Amino acid sequence: METRVDISIVVPVFDERENVEAVYSAISSVLHAMGCSYEIIMVDDGSSDGSYRELSRLASEDTSLKVIRFRRNFGQTAAMSAGFDFAKGDIIIPMDGDLQNDPADIPRLVAKINEGYDVVSGWRRDRKDTFITRKIPSLLANALISRQTGVHLHDYGCTLKAYRREVLDGINLYGEMHRFVPALASQFGARVTELPVNHFPRVHGVSKYGISRTLRVVLDLITVKFLMAYSTKPIQLFGKWGIYTMLAGIGTGTLTIYLKVFENFSMNRNPLLILTAFLLFMGVQFIVLGLLGELNARTYFESQGKPIYAVKDRINLD
Repeated sequence: METRVDISIVVPVFDERENVEAVYSAISSVLHAMGCSYEIIMVDDGSSDGSYRELSRLASEDTSLKVIRFRRNFGQTAAMSAGFDFAKGDIIIPMDGDLQNDPADIPRLVAKINEGYDVVSGWRRDRKDTFITRKIPSLLANALISRQTGVHLHDYGCTLKAYRREVLDGINLYGEMHRFVPALASQFGARVTELPVNHFPRVHGVSKYGISRTLRVVLDLITVKFLMAYSTKPIQLFGKWGIYTMLAGIGTGTLTIYLKVFENFSMNRNPLLILTAFLLFMGVQFIVLGLLGELNARTYFESQGKPIYAVKDRINLD
């Protein structure tokens, strides 16, 4: 039987040898002062600077520190996903391994969860990062994500968040999806809130993220938008555009015939004829794509026994 703890802290680590001991010490000091049962899971995401040696040494001195080591660098989302999979806590809190998140914020996040929220997202209101390459792209990305998902947060990119364990069950992470967990959780009725947290400038090492990450976030946002709106009904998206496209094709076809009959305009010289054929073909393609999506959706949900709903409470049901 799995031994449960109150809090699990998940820390992805990639080439942070100079930071891991300080991060571990700060987290364990805060959790010990809280008087709760806890575990710290640090995931070595294919480091090559000796981070794993430091983690192994620390884990040999404290059994509450759990270490996962990847064979190569898989990325922050994969590291978080591994930590979530192995976490035993009723509350799971991911945070960065570069000392920019403040472990002193952990009790405040937990207190907010205890108020009845399912997800508490950190907001780096006074962010200590470069303005051009980090703050501006983040500001634009957060506004776009909030608008598209309907979950309005100031700082989707802040790693420091708190989740009830059951919120993460059934959420599979790919790409840069870890930042979208609050939006995905809200789809199943999770109560989401935001809490201002401290943010410190990096002291050791260098950032592993650049402005190119913004493009990957935008691409993942398209995926999240589709999953939230149409994952169980893809025909509603593709079928709708198929009908619109076919109606446009019928319209251009009618205009082509009108020009031929009443204006004596040669159909061979009329580009509308080609446009009509193209629109009708694309309309059929959209509808077929929607039907194939419906088959895939049913295979996905039925083969894995995944429900298309989320139950919060049950009374007199086994």
